Amino acid sequence: MYDYKTEIITTDVKWISDKASRSDAEKFNRFITERCIDSWELVTYSYMATSIQMRGALLVTFRRKK
Repeated sequence: MYDYKTEIITTDVKWISDKASRSDAEKFNRFITERCIDSWELVTYSYMATSIQMRGALLVTFRRKK
C-alpha cells in the first residue's frame, strides 16, 4: 500500500509559448529532491496552462510506502 501526495508547482512562464527557464528546472529539481528526502517518489506530473494566464503550473504526484 502507498500514501499519495499531489502538489502544484508554478512556473515562471507558460511553456506552451515560451521555453522553460533554467530557474524553472532548478526549482523543479529542488522540489523533487526535498520530497525524496522525505521518502516520496515521483509518480507522475502534468503541465497545466490556459491561453489567458501568464504562468504555467505542474500538477505533481508522489507516493511512498505506508
